[in-house]
Amino acid sequence: MKLVIVGGVAGGASAAARMRRLDEQAEIVLFERGENVSFANCGMPYHLGGVIVEREKLLVMPAARFKGRLAVDLRLRHEVTAIDRAARTLRVVNLTTGETFTESYDKLLLATGSAPLRPMLPGIDDPDVLTLWTMKDMDAIKLRAEGSMRRAVVVGGGFIGLEAAENLRHHGVAVTLVELLPQVLPTLDPEMARPLQAELAENGVELRLGTAVEGFERTAGGRLAVRLRGGEALETDLVVLSIGVRPNSELARAAGLRIGERGGIVTDGTMRTEDPDIYAVGDAVQVTDPVLGVPTQVPLAGPANRQGRLAADAIAGLPVTPYRGTWGTSIVKLFGLAAASVGASEKVLKRAGVAFEKIYIMPFSHATYYPGAEQMRLKLLFTREGRMLGAQIVGGEGVDKRIDVLATALQAGLGVADLERLELAYAPPFGSAKDPVNFAGYVAGNVLSGATVPVHADALPADACLLDVRDPGEWESGTIPGALTIPLGQLRLRLAELPRDRTIVAYCAVGLRGYLAERILRQNGFDVRNLSGGIATWRLFQGK
Repeated sequence: MKLVIVGGVAGGASAAARMRRLDEQAEIVLFERGENVSFANCGMPYHLGGVIVEREKLLVMPAARFKGRLAVDLRLRHEVTAIDRAARTLRVVNLTTGETFTESYDKLLLATGSAPLRPMLPGIDDPDVLTLWTMKDMDAIKLRAEGSMRRAVVVGGGFIGLEAAENLRHHGVAVTLVELLPQVLPTLDPEMARPLQAELAENGVELRLGTAVEGFERTAGGRLAVRLRGGEALETDLVVLSIGVRPNSELARAAGLRIGERGGIVTDGTMRTEDPDIYAVGDAVQVTDPVLGVPTQVPLAGPANRQGRLAADAIAGLPVTPYRGTWGTSIVKLFGLAAASVGASEKVLKRAGVAFEKIYIMPFSHATYYPGAEQMRLKLLFTREGRMLGAQIVGGEGVDKRIDVLATALQAGLGVADLERLELAYAPPFGSAKDPVNFAGYVAGNVLSGATVPVHADALPADACLLDVRDPGEWESGTIPGALTIPLGQLRLRLAELPRDRTIVAYCAVGLRGYLAERILRQNGFDVRNLSGGIATWRLFQGK
């Protein structure tokens, strides 16, 4: 059998390696229009910032090693321009020599990836308006950062934009980040993104949120300027454009293969297209959102690798478990913080019309009596039946392992009640006896059982009596306007000071003492709610 793969990096290279392990006799040809078959594009921002010192470390498998170990006919700088499905042939251009030729296949795997969006704005073709997408892009930006560049504008506040901003700051470059949305990192809900925005500002990144770029132009003095809606112009030495990606599905579309509404190639559970001899994987394919059951595009390296392996198994004739969809598990480092998410966000659920419950907790990364414990913000979304819908965490140490546990639970079909029962590793340097994941399960379980009735900072009842049960020293940092202040330890003795004809919303710093106050008051006949996440979460909604 002759397998031809179009595209390397994550999906294509993984498929080639897996296929060779399964079938030593197969003829495998891989066309890659770039200069590298397999490189760590997720590591490029960190080489840009000098965190990864050696450029060669980003070459996951150099071409010579790839050929030698896998016996693959690897052809770099070759672009496939057309597919003849009836003849099972490809038209290929050698980008080095200009030669055009035809290549036959028995099975074809498309791993054509995605490309950065470059909207048709005035001045978009200026040589100093770059993307961070290839190693060549990385080299060009790094050369400027280590040279005379003093100021940069990053357009786009997603993963790559945030990482580019951070690593340019490591070089001492003044950075302004422009984002069309009113928040950074759109995979998070707005209140969960606010700590990231504060972290950017504290590290010298100037933010322009809710701001559109209208074009790029040269000033009379030859400086590059980014023109914003409203008339403001930001002079800069360099622009890093990072506003999203689109699937490279043109080749498949021209061949008559089915393309989804978002531009991705449609496949079945084995990654096979409607043509039984053509498979597709990676950023170029449409996937299913398992939470909502709808088609979507999720350009992540992990899913691309798994899809490549699955497709190779299917092509080799092995029985395969169909691809289940992509949950979008992701994490990003931003200076001293990490932000992670999995599943659906609140704003996505609202757009889809899905009913949900939510809780906020602010646990520590490990036992607080052991030095170095860091507080994290965790948001959990779930249904009234206890089905998990999504989670978001922002903090320092320990964010990564908690999102991985929650992602595993979500994919395994566990409910929020199961989070209470998970047995997780505990020792003071690593966690707490009640791990943040367990704690999220306890709080969600209390909501479902009615032991607590939460209210949220974005939906406080207008006529409620707000009750701050923190200690007096904490009130000095401010309270919610109009709140009564009774410390939790005095609450049972001062019940007569509280109204019985109004709903009481109890709150503390992060929610625990508010819950204790709620239990006391409810059992004394009061109509009471607890402010989920306490005043700390209220401040997030206030932009503080």
